[in-house]
Amino acid sequence: MFAIGGEPPALWNPPQISNIGNWAEGISASPQSPMFAIGGAPPFMQSSAGRAPRDAGCFWPMNLRRIAPAWLAALCLTPAFGADVRRAEPVGLDLMAEWQREFQTLALDLTNRARFERLSSQTFHPAALLDPADRDPLDVVLRRTGVLLADLRRRADSEPLRSLAGSLAALERAAHATPPDDGAGRRELFNAACALRRRVAFSNPLLDFQELLFIKRHRALMDHMCDQYYGLAARPGGGVYVLEGLWGPELRLRDLLENSVCQNGRLAGQRLTGGPRRHWDLRYDGMGNLAGDETEGGSFLSPALSYDGQTVLFAYVECQGDRHHRAHTDPARGHWAEGRCYHIFRVNRDGSGLTQLTDGTWNDFDPCWLPNGRIAFISERRGGYLRCGRVCPTYTVFDMAADGSDIRCLSFHETNEWHPGVTHDGQIVYTRWDYVDRHGVVAHTPWLMSPDGRDPRAVHGNYAFRSARPDMELNVRPIPGSRRFVATGAPHHGQAFGSLVVVDPGLPDDDAMGPVRRLTPDVDFPETQGGVEAYGEAWPLSEHYYLCVYDPAQRLADAGPKGAYGLYLLDSFGNRELIYRDPDIGCHSPIPLRARPTPPVIPDQSERFAADVPAEATVAVMDVYRSRQPWPAGTRIKALRVYQILPLSVASAAVAHNTGLQIPQGNDSVNLARAVLGEVPVEADGSAHVVVPARKELYSRPSTKTVWRSPQCGRPPSFSPANRPRVWPVTSRRRPPPCRAPDHRWPCAERRRDSTSPWTVPTPSATRAWSNRCWNAIACTATRARPRKRRRCRQPGSCTGGGVGWMCPRPTTRRT
Repeated sequence: MFAIGGEPPALWNPPQISNIGNWAEGISASPQSPMFAIGGAPPFMQSSAGRAPRDAGCFWPMNLRRIAPAWLAALCLTPAFGADVRRAEPVGLDLMAEWQREFQTLALDLTNRARFERLSSQTFHPAALLDPADRDPLDVVLRRTGVLLADLRRRADSEPLRSLAGSLAALERAAHATPPDDGAGRRELFNAACALRRRVAFSNPLLDFQELLFIKRHRALMDHMCDQYYGLAARPGGGVYVLEGLWGPELRLRDLLENSVCQNGRLAGQRLTGGPRRHWDLRYDGMGNLAGDETEGGSFLSPALSYDGQTVLFAYVECQGDRHHRAHTDPARGHWAEGRCYHIFRVNRDGSGLTQLTDGTWNDFDPCWLPNGRIAFISERRGGYLRCGRVCPTYTVFDMAADGSDIRCLSFHETNEWHPGVTHDGQIVYTRWDYVDRHGVVAHTPWLMSPDGRDPRAVHGNYAFRSARPDMELNVRPIPGSRRFVATGAPHHGQAFGSLVVVDPGLPDDDAMGPVRRLTPDVDFPETQGGVEAYGEAWPLSEHYYLCVYDPAQRLADAGPKGAYGLYLLDSFGNRELIYRDPDIGCHSPIPLRARPTPPVIPDQSERFAADVPAEATVAVMDVYRSRQPWPAGTRIKALRVYQILPLSVASAAVAHNTGLQIPQGNDSVNLARAVLGEVPVEADGSAHVVVPARKELYSRPSTKTVWRSPQCGRPPSFSPANRPRVWPVTSRRRPPPCRAPDHRWPCAERRRDSTSPWTVPTPSATRAWSNRCWNAIACTATRARPRKRRRCRQPGSCTGGGVGWMCPRPTTRRT
């Protein structure tokens, strides 16, 4: 019950509203009036004996002007009526200041009605928009509260809700009787309406939990989607906390790690703490270097709760050690000091059993419990770098056993990924930056894959024009009882906050807002549409109710320093109710501390080999003619050319731009080199099937030319029954063509260094561009025609000529 810093929380004094009688005159004071009960008290303040509750510190005469202050305070109470009003105020919460900020933002919205009209077709629920009848913020709050109350009564009507409906009706009559030019009177009514809305919102039956898990942390030192999760860019402060006594008269704050000591690993015997509360002068340059004060304490990130509600995961960085990026091409090493990396920890809900799960020179964060008991997380262990001219190591999805052992790479994507979660059917949903042959700041959209890393695919189209959608859809979470997802529409050059959206994979996809709806239309998408980073980290309770974080200072210049995000209860009707705020540091990632249903376990069907053992994957295409854009009339696709994207193994700041023709508007980005693996024939029904190297990022390109058999480094292959294909296209019932598809094990590629890791591919230097080694693949043709002449490899492993199915560019030189 004490505020941060050791000071006892200030006792809350109910607001003294002197002009409440301006709207009270027209309300009947009879016992039948919905605003009154026996003894003159509002119905929710009656005692069981029918008398006004003296223990509330209020005397209840019939004059509404005299009872208004206590009545307004009582509206803020939760169901334990009759409790001390002073004890009911949440720790450090100032509701009057919160309502003042809401009044200002609503007044700002009312000056831009045309914008809300323009967004009407993109908004999830029309109540979150403005109505033509809304004259001022009071009208907006009363209307939206009415929609909220009606929705709750449809779900489960009760006597308390009917009583609140009567109070709302009386407020609406008073608002109708108070002219718009009576600013003071309508402002007092606005505060009363907000207090009543709080009572209504906290009556939601979905709020069947009494504890809330969350963390406190500062915003990262750099506003960029990648840098925000580097431990070197973390500002010390915060911790892992639990709010107890939610929706009751007394809210308690518990530091989950207050008495916890790490039991193992490099930090054995130490406490994990955010250090002293103070402002540190720190500067991160975006090139992997930190300067400024020597700090104390660490920073926390991304809590996760087990399905039984008993175990908490989180990431922590000590903020200690070497302050510079470590450049090298050693696959066994990361790029930072151990004390400058986020590592994943596990602790019981009572604070016991604090255990370190990961360590090393890589950032590991965003842990997520999987239904099979393993833990998915984001890690830099994949290797590689961002391509935009700075020093940004890439991180992708991994998993590990619950004790931190058996770490496996699930995604070999060469660009960044974020925030894994689990869908209702047991798949992993995450955000992938599908950064190939397009503008560098688009296509950060939700993807799905099985828990063993198979079958990655986009949830919806990722070819939108930048202005049509947010740059990123982050913190994607499945909505209970729905096929939809909630996500944060965030900026590329910013952090993981913005405007909340609902993604519906069942809606037609137009590569724009077709499957996306705005949950918070009051805030535009940052960067692409000029919005601000106000909302984030939504935890869905249903399609209409969410926990989230919100920072009013992002919209209002006089609302305090930016970054002090509070925890809120949000609904799709436009209502937003503060649960808790710490004015000195942001509160993040709210999670109900309770058990929840476990999704089904999808069996692991992948084969696991050692990293140095060549592995294969089977890929099938059902119909190459099904595409977002129509093919020209009469197009006949005869083959798919399969090629690999070679990850960037050194920081893009040190790379001579560029390795190929750059796309428009992408002049700040390295265009990665590709290696053609070969071509595979396409059946008449549009299907194709091929066995390809695993643990590599592959793409395909259709071809209308006849596919020729090409040699492997100039030497024709020999076939035996053992290495012929095991299966043929699953959608084709015809016999295979005369030249049967060979076993695509790429023997030429296996004789060179394996490209499972970006560290093992040739890297460009500052003065010389590199040439690919021979990546010839066996191709098959449906005809018996003789192949065209082609040059042979001068020596195994390197080529200077070209041919069908090859990618062997001549060596070139480039000056920087």
